[in-house]
Amino acid sequence: MKKEVIIYQAKNGAVEVRLDKKQETVMLTQQQVGRLFDVQKAAISKHIKNIFDTEELDKNSTVSILETVQSEGKRKIKRKIEYYNLDLVLSIGYRVNSANATKFRQWTTKTLRQHILKGYTIDRKRVAKNYAEFLQAVEFAKKLLPAAEPAIARDALELAKMFADTWLSLDAYDKFALPQSGATKKQVRLTANDLAQAIAELKQTILAKNEAAGLFAHERQKDALAGIVGNVFQSAFGCDAYQTLEEKAAHLLYFIVKDHPFADGNKRSGAFAFVWFLNKTKLLRKDRMTPQALTALTLLVAESQPKDKEKMVGLILQLLKK
Repeated sequence: MKKEVIIYQAKNGAVEVRLDKKQETVMLTQQQVGRLFDVQKAAISKHIKNIFDTEELDKNSTVSILETVQSEGKRKIKRKIEYYNLDLVLSIGYRVNSANATKFRQWTTKTLRQHILKGYTIDRKRVAKNYAEFLQAVEFAKKLLPAAEPAIARDALELAKMFADTWLSLDAYDKFALPQSGATKKQVRLTANDLAQAIAELKQTILAKNEAAGLFAHERQKDALAGIVGNVFQSAFGCDAYQTLEEKAAHLLYFIVKDHPFADGNKRSGAFAFVWFLNKTKLLRKDRMTPQALTALTLLVAESQPKDKEKMVGLILQLLKK
């Protein structure tokens, strides 16, 4: 086991382990577990025996035996040492009778209760370390939301979560440090008629629910939608103007929202076309493109200035990065 492993217990009972980033799991020796819960090795051995006797855990999947070399005087002695995985460490913590173990159980119960009731848990210490970046990402999303619409905190946070992989900052937005292309170069056969039919079906659905008027998705002029699809799929000198599927999706959203091809419902039609295209091309990630995030993103595009078109397209490309 590498010496980079450091384990300790916080004042609130939380078990915290620092280890080499190359390690993919947590394995502790009996001595380390004893130090964690402040008990003797004999107590640890007793609890481990009971855990396996009652079949609470399986020894083969929770204990690893590794050979280590130890120095005893001038001699190098090879010894086989047992290492316990995190499941076994936690199980021991629920059985040990010590002040440290009591704090651990109180913390674990509180954490588990939060996870069951709220559906998530938060490592506040890790958030604190990145708090400035987190706030910057949230403020970034809020500033881009249109002033005319009340900035719903949930929507802004949804959008911020979509940037979580890269902690996209205002600096990147201001300096045009956003993607200019996508990653998926593949030919697709989608026509204006395909999209028009899909939007027509959407219209019938929302009209039936009384969620729109008759002018919803009614073209301002003939072939207005076909013109946008033509722009998205145009080619020059044998090459597509927008060479990746991500670029096509981003421009489809932007053009429908900003060019107003319909008398009513351009934002909803644009958002629908965007998701429809991503789904058709198998690029739709429902875990990231939630309804709230899609709403916020569409509003950003709608309220953006024409001079910021490339920034907005780059913003969409950033969200589509795998």
